[in-house]
Amino acid sequence: MPGPFVTYVGGPTVLLEFGGLRLLTDPTFDEPGSYENPGSTTLVKTAGPGVSVAALGRIDAVLLSHHGHRDNLDDAGAALVASGVPTLATPFAAEALGAAARALPTWDSVRLGAVTVTAVPALHGPEGSEELVGPVTGFVLEADGEPTVYVSGDNASLDRVDEIAARFAPVGVAVLFAGAARVPRIVGALTLTSADAVAATRMLGARAVVGVHCEDWQHFSESRADLEAAFAAAGMGELLVPTPRGVRVELAV
Repeated sequence: MPGPFVTYVGGPTVLLEFGGLRLLTDPTFDEPGSYENPGSTTLVKTAGPGVSVAALGRIDAVLLSHHGHRDNLDDAGAALVASGVPTLATPFAAEALGAAARALPTWDSVRLGAVTVTAVPALHGPEGSEELVGPVTGFVLEADGEPTVYVSGDNASLDRVDEIAARFAPVGVAVLFAGAARVPRIVGALTLTSADAVAATRMLGARAVVGVHCEDWQHFSESRADLEAAFAAAGMGELLVPTPRGVRVELAV
């Protein structure tokens, strides 16, 4: 059976074709610009999407790690969610988004067609940062005849990855939100560093890695090149899947 397939849009956003479904991670489709939020860090988007939401075609569901930060749900992404596309999110996000989202608490599962989606733990920064950044979730996707897929969301904690690995490893594909995002008011990375992404790959036993969340925003402190260098230095460069923007790529695992 061919696939699954991934189309990288930009930032944290990819379209996953898996188990007969077309699943979109943290939708961001705005053009470059600044997002000011009183009392918080101004986030600056530096590049637009590699493909428009219209050009992507059918979207069966959105996998939303969290709703409170524009680099994970920008204006166009919020409009997509509000349009009625089924959206899985944390209970906190579902409460804020209302009918647009369905709450999926950590370790709970839901069936979408032939795919089982399980919410898995994530920590958006160092321990103790939850009150500042809010709750975040990752997802694990399973379907008969398909490789297990892990979507990290904005997770910075290898301890959380270890919990997930204990239940699901080895996984076929790990979609890792890297980039070591940083903001002035929090000491430490808010997402995986490139070195952490390598460690997470080993813990999960992943056979393929889709690296996202390391381009298009000024507060990402590590780039795609940094991610590639870390995997190459670890002798794992072949696991990191090339994902040109807007190009549909088969994940042969």
